Amino acid sequence: MTDFQVLPPEDGFLGLEEDARAPAGAPKAVIIPFGLEATVSYGGGTSKGPAAMIEASHQVELFDEEHWREPARSFQVETWAEPEIPSKTEDALDLLAGLTKQALDEDAFPVVFGGEHSITPGALRPYLERYPDLALLHFDAHADLRDGYEGEHYSHAAAIRRCLDAPDLSVVSIGIRNISAGEIPFLEDNRHRVHIHWAKDKKNWDIEEMLAPLAGRPVYVTFDLDGFDASLMPATGTPEPGGLFWDDVMPIFKRAAEISTWVGADINELAPRPELHGCDFLAAKLAYKILGYRFLTDVK
Repeated sequence: MTDFQVLPPEDGFLGLEEDARAPAGAPKAVIIPFGLEATVSYGGGTSKGPAAMIEASHQVELFDEEHWREPARSFQVETWAEPEIPSKTEDALDLLAGLTKQALDEDAFPVVFGGEHSITPGALRPYLERYPDLALLHFDAHADLRDGYEGEHYSHAAAIRRCLDAPDLSVVSIGIRNISAGEIPFLEDNRHRVHIHWAKDKKNWDIEEMLAPLAGRPVYVTFDLDGFDASLMPATGTPEPGGLFWDDVMPIFKRAAEISTWVGADINELAPRPELHGCDFLAAKLAYKILGYRFLTDVK
């Protein structure tokens, strides 16, 4: 068992006072802050991302006009204190794998707040053991299919490649607009399990066709915030123009939640800037929307 501390609800995600909490017996979400910052290759600051998301979440309105209710009353929210993160990336990922396993053992829905995108292969490890038909729903500006970067096997630029070291895992990647020539051979050899939807084509996206590989499967959602357009999300280490906007993402979330079973998620690559608190708020509200879709959507 991995050791962790639980924050008081009023200090945790959403800052829930007693009269706003779900009743005992409601399903549980666990927020795992994990500000790993070990392999960033451009802008820094991801170590501060989890704390910024939790602080900003206290400003998120609990009522959701889409669901026409306060989703937070339908699930318990437990926020764990951020652990001391080892300096060696492999050790950090081992620790994170233990934390997500503990949350799963408690029948909770874990959401990891990163930290850089290299967290995902660690967070994903217990799911691969539990769900042989697991699929990954991946939002990002970058394909992240490099086999390491700048000498680091577990680089943030290799996050999805390290996940795909699991031979039965498949991925639907959405919003991609940056890929290196060195990633192309792997992509072409794995088109049966790597499904990329380029941001340049978003006007012609067919959501049903895009998400078809996820139908009826357990799905882990990983959201790199640089998947959003740089005008909307400048507070990230590797911003890219030509990306996603809020109203591009929500219909994809909604349909994906309807056709699959979400078993976990992470949000990563927030690099907070004091003058850009709106980015922290966006990341926090994104997490709340993920939880709303997870707990209030009936799978078809």
